[in-house]
Amino acid sequence: MLFEPLLIVELATLGLCTGFLAGLLGIGGGMIMVPFMTIILTNRGVAPELTIKMAIATSMATIVFTSIASVRAHHKRGAVRWDLVQKLAPGIVLGGMAASLGVFALLKGSSLAVFFALFVGFSATQMFLDKKPPPSRDIPGTLGLLGAGSVIGFLSGLVGAGGGFISVPFMTWVNVAIHNAVATSAALGFPIALASATGYILSGLTLEHLPPYSLGYIWLPGLLVIASCSVLTAPLGAKAAHKLPVKRLKRVFASILYLLAAYMLFKGLTTS
Repeated sequence: MLFEPLLIVELATLGLCTGFLAGLLGIGGGMIMVPFMTIILTNRGVAPELTIKMAIATSMATIVFTSIASVRAHHKRGAVRWDLVQKLAPGIVLGGMAASLGVFALLKGSSLAVFFALFVGFSATQMFLDKKPPPSRDIPGTLGLLGAGSVIGFLSGLVGAGGGFISVPFMTWVNVAIHNAVATSAALGFPIALASATGYILSGLTLEHLPPYSLGYIWLPGLLVIASCSVLTAPLGAKAAHKLPVKRLKRVFASILYLLAAYMLFKGLTTS
């Protein structure tokens, strides 16, 4: 399975597309990657309960690399709010580890798929409606950001996403400009992915019947090919993000999430 030409093409295409979207939308690519990784693993005979979990874990591991490439491009444009990154990151690490080490291993794959679909659909609706926060709404203090980071990290660890589907709406809700929110979300993807990937490895080390070349829940061929390709296109997506109008950027974000939420809901409801 490792050296199938078709498999390499599928993974490379997925990596190129998700890398671009990670840079464009600040979502780390996980919202795009998980459904397609689920299809790839299912087509290669991996058990249904494992496909969803391995897709989530492998997706998150690739974000370690994608986020670095994406945030470098955003940082060059001065768009990253490093003050927010510093205050959100500790909570993100705690939340990500709690999800990936504990709750993730206990939940069924079908339950994770349904949760993924419902939460992503909710996030997409918030973005699509483009609700404007009151001009007087301020960014929370240190404790508030620690709590927000914990929620972002925990939910991201459950669904294998870089956190942008939560952090971008959260930051725009407290009057952070959309382009700054996307750029800051890209920077937050690194601590989310690193903490969660560590948890996926540790919680899956004792599992049986994993496909070859697996490290815990992480499927190494997928990680290698997707990460190698996504780092090439993430800077291009980041460049494009600064040229799109705010409303269009939000609706692109929302439209993609709706489609993938629908697929994962179907997958969750039909997986026994």
